[in-house]
Amino acid sequence: MEVQEQDTRKKRPEFSPIFIFIVFLGLAAFFLCLASEFQKAKGKDLKWDGESCYLPESHAFRFGTAALVCVSVAQIIGNVVICKGFLKTNKKETTPFRAFLLLFSWVNFAVAAMLIMVGASMNREQKYGKGWLNGECYFVKDGLFASSGVLCVTALGAVLGTFASQVKPSLQVDDTQNKTHTHNV
Repeated sequence: MEVQEQDTRKKRPEFSPIFIFIVFLGLAAFFLCLASEFQKAKGKDLKWDGESCYLPESHAFRFGTAALVCVSVAQIIGNVVICKGFLKTNKKETTPFRAFLLLFSWVNFAVAAMLIMVGASMNREQKYGKGWLNGECYFVKDGLFASSGVLCVTALGAVLGTFASQVKPSLQVDDTQNKTHTHNV
């Protein structure tokens, strides 16, 4: 009589390529926000004709727009994967901690998206007499893009934390349950 053991446990989480993709988009959004911080319009770019002002478009507008696209795509994909996982799990397995992380990610995402949108729009061309608001030219304060980059990372970190808390129970190994014994006679 020969006893063969087969290991039936999963080696990797099901959504690891999506996990990596979200990390990549989150890092891209962070670095694009930092690039926006360094490329934003500065006081030396301002032109004044005595009555009205003019600011040319800066690269921060494009970088900010790209950062907004990256963080939005990552947030949406991450939440679709998480919600798909919530639908598959038992209602008792959905912990308040997961719900908190999901809510935390959306709040951070909303604040980061608003900061990026406002900062990027201020870095568009502000024409003579039009300006950004009420005919006046505005500059982005120092640290706005950097702080929005940090918020992007924390939002996506919360998404990944929620995702990881869903995957973790399936990776725990109990040797008595995961081995199938077959007897050859």
